[in-house]
Amino acid sequence: MNPNPPAAAPPPVRLTRIGLVVIVLVLIGLVIGLVPRWLARHKLIAETRTDAVVTVDVVSPTVSKADLGTPLPAEVQAFMEASIHARASGYLKSWLVDIGAVVTNGQLLAEIDTPELDQQLAQAKAQLDQANAALALAKITADRWTDLLKTASVSEQETAEKTSDLALKQADVAAAKANVRRLEDLKSFDRVTALFDGTVTVRNTDIGQLIAADSGPELFHLAQIDPLRVYVRVPQPMIHAIAPGQAAELTFQELPGKIFTATVTSTAGAVDASSRTLLVELQVPNPHGEILAGSYAQARFTQSVAPNGLTISDNVLIFRAQGMQAAVVGPDNKVQLRSLKLGRDFGNTVEILSGLATTDRVILNPPDAIADGMTVQVAEPGATKNPAQ
Repeated sequence: MNPNPPAAAPPPVRLTRIGLVVIVLVLIGLVIGLVPRWLARHKLIAETRTDAVVTVDVVSPTVSKADLGTPLPAEVQAFMEASIHARASGYLKSWLVDIGAVVTNGQLLAEIDTPELDQQLAQAKAQLDQANAALALAKITADRWTDLLKTASVSEQETAEKTSDLALKQADVAAAKANVRRLEDLKSFDRVTALFDGTVTVRNTDIGQLIAADSGPELFHLAQIDPLRVYVRVPQPMIHAIAPGQAAELTFQELPGKIFTATVTSTAGAVDASSRTLLVELQVPNPHGEILAGSYAQARFTQSVAPNGLTISDNVLIFRAQGMQAAVVGPDNKVQLRSLKLGRDFGNTVEILSGLATTDRVILNPPDAIADGMTVQVAEPGATKNPAQ
């Protein structure tokens, strides 16, 4: 026997290559069949997760405009006005100005014939002459009695009487002079003059009319119409936005298209308990007389001295048992429910007193199922414009 049997013949190379090709084809088949299914599965999972996240629109609060809202009723009055009455009784001799006349301070308006006052003045002057004559006589007598007293020709009692009579006559003269001055002052009122620059708005007299001093009707009514005073009653929620020096716009129904600029001069400083309004006085220039005193106007304040608040669309509000809330999207797209304190309601927008800032992204039309900590997707990242503005 041969102790070294012959070795087995090696497999043919061709069969080995065929086996490898078969294995590769099997692996390729597995890849072609499994990979698309795996990718489809993961895509489905991603889409499911994406669909599970709520997509929301966001807005941000904006600083409210300086406009203070709806125009308020206003009353226009003359800057100064006065009823001119007679101080001297008599008959109207003439009037020199009529309604609508523009007059200056001290200008003659009318003249009054005062016959009774003239007689009283003449009588007072005559009484003054009598008092002066009596004074002169009393002075001569007192001087003579004083000289005779030195020689003991008269008694001290008689001298004292004459001296006292002199003092009495001096007082009579002073009283007579005062009466004359009084009547002369009254006589000066027979000329009715303007008290200030203005316009005659009423003439309530005519030539020959009997004039009664102090108790009679007014003869003229004078009004200064440049500038004009404007009075506005501002509702209580707006009173802290009004201060002297603030500008306002005036409009009149009879002057369409024209806007007059007025300035706040003062406020009443207290709210009227019956109407809960603050009386505000404004002044408006009227150099051309376009605005008539006594007119009705509408005033609209265009500035505010109070800090401007925040406003946002009322579609962000959430009404729940916890009170008024809004859903804010944080940097990580997590929802934060915040309690709000509201101010004025402007219709489509509301004023936010606290709870939000201008940088907050607030969900618009939040779904009923919105909850604190929920993850959401912002439809338009960076959208901060309030569509209600």
